[in-house]
Amino acid sequence: MIFRKSEPPQTPEPTSQPARPGSKGRPTRTRKEAEAARRRPLVVDDRKEARRRDRERASKERAEAQQALMTGDEKKMPLQHRGPERSFVRDVVDSRRNVAEMFFPIALIFMLIALILPLLRQDLAPLLSAGMIVVLWGGIAVCVIDGFLLRRRLRARLTERFGDVQRGLVGYGIMRAIQIRRFRLPRPQIKHGQAPR
Repeated sequence: MIFRKSEPPQTPEPTSQPARPGSKGRPTRTRKEAEAARRRPLVVDDRKEARRRDRERASKERAEAQQALMTGDEKKMPLQHRGPERSFVRDVVDSRRNVAEMFFPIALIFMLIALILPLLRQDLAPLLSAGMIVVLWGGIAVCVIDGFLLRRRLRARLTERFGDVQRGLVGYGIMRAIQIRRFRLPRPQIKHGQAPR
């Protein structure tokens, strides 16, 4: 009796069907494949490359924050400058002329004069030192009084608009008032005398 090997049944080759309109043209990946694609090692193999990428990312974030401080874009500003209350405090401070912002440049000029003039004329040294003390302490006293008035004004305006005054907002405004207007960050968004937004 002779046995012949039976041939396996032939299956017809799958015909490529045209993709349905709106389909992605490939099968959806399994969950296992998707998780494997997302999986990253906890410790990167190339540490130098990872440090370089981190530095680039941090540098980009700093540049964006600096640009936001210049343009007034609150979404990208550092956290200490964000929020409607802080924006309002900045506007209240920027809308008025603050004594401290004018006093510090004037005090610097007086100090330079007090250092240079005695070298030119020795007889004026005692007079200059006495005048310098009067100008400096008088200016500081006026700055303190102006800061006290600003503090009261900020508290009243914040309570009127937002209710309870958050801790640190008044100090934020006073520190801004001490800075020279053109060097303030975030940049002033309103002019002197203009009503806060």
